[in-house]
Amino acid sequence: MDHKEIEQAAQQLSSVIHKIRLSKSDTFSRMSGCDLYLKCENRQKTGSFKVRGAYHKLMKLKEHQGVKEVIASSAGNHAQGVAYASRCLGLHATIVMPKSTPIAKVQATSGYGAKVELVGDCYDEAYEHAVRMQKESGAVFIHPFDDEDVIVGQGTIAYEILHDLPNVDIIVVPAGGGGLLSGIATYVKAINPRIQVVGVQAQGASAIVSSFAQKRHCVSDGVNTIADGIAVANPGQRTIELINRYVDAMVTVSDDEIADAILLLLEREKQVVEPSGAAPLAALLNHKLDCAGKRVVCILSGGNIDVSFIHKVVEKGLLSRGRNMRFKTLMQDVPGALEQFCTIVRKQNANIIEVQYDRFQADLGLKETIIHMGVEVHSKAHGDELIRKLNEAGYQSERE
Repeated sequence: MDHKEIEQAAQQLSSVIHKIRLSKSDTFSRMSGCDLYLKCENRQKTGSFKVRGAYHKLMKLKEHQGVKEVIASSAGNHAQGVAYASRCLGLHATIVMPKSTPIAKVQATSGYGAKVELVGDCYDEAYEHAVRMQKESGAVFIHPFDDEDVIVGQGTIAYEILHDLPNVDIIVVPAGGGGLLSGIATYVKAINPRIQVVGVQAQGASAIVSSFAQKRHCVSDGVNTIADGIAVANPGQRTIELINRYVDAMVTVSDDEIADAILLLLEREKQVVEPSGAAPLAALLNHKLDCAGKRVVCILSGGNIDVSFIHKVVEKGLLSRGRNMRFKTLMQDVPGALEQFCTIVRKQNANIIEVQYDRFQADLGLKETIIHMGVEVHSKAHGDELIRKLNEAGYQSERE
């Protein structure tokens, strides 16, 4: 595999995929201290970059081997890419997805004509089931990341980035199995070794970070993150080899940092981005790498987030930014007490969004209750000021 294969794949895919040019974000440039550009693969066909690798792989299979039936395993985006490419190329696809896959991704995959089976609690369990199915059926297995043709397809993103911004300094890439990161790094280092390539993983799924640090293939005991698209315990053997050879650094971000980035993308850029796609921006905004004054491209790898999950992510982002706050207060359980309490909250310009009474703690007096309250505030400092004012007024209040 070399950079010329990636350039050839880019030409072949040009009539298949959306051409999405880089867009500069002045807001995020100010927040991160660099010239920040976004590669919005959340607006790509099927909602993610995965269609690139899937289409390139299937195109080669049909052209050279006459394949008619394929099987794949995926947490969602690879599934949609394989399903879409199979429909376009006249192939039959069966996709095995974890039971935890967002409903939107399951419906989109079946909507492209693929047969979907939900098996296991994570990607790795779905993968093992798909491999068994492949052996029984004789269909061709389309690996989501540890396949050179797939890696080549994902690497076409780097080809486009260098065409749009030849003097880029750093490219920040989300990583789960490693197909996207290895493809981008392979092309970038062949064209301009000066450019840094940085991979980002969720703290709860950091097998590539461990593999990069130890310079060998590592497997995590398990994964625990909201970023389902990069929740991979066992990354690819081939992808790890390429990452260890070409990638400059690996960093991790927390789920709170990811949620915050999703919220900021919604508010500031009007972009709907799934957790894995927001991980690179989370790394930049939380200063996980030195990018001051440099030209940086942040890859928003996908936008397939379940609508029913968005409110949870937004709520988590609001909490991590201090925009929402929960606290409890000991109060007299008498008429008018809550009204007086709420008057203080109103004067501090906090908006009450939740109130719960607790009268069942054994140490409460007969005329006492505990109020659990959720409020919207402007910032953590605003919330701290509200607690201070309540305590000054004689209410024993503390954050929860």
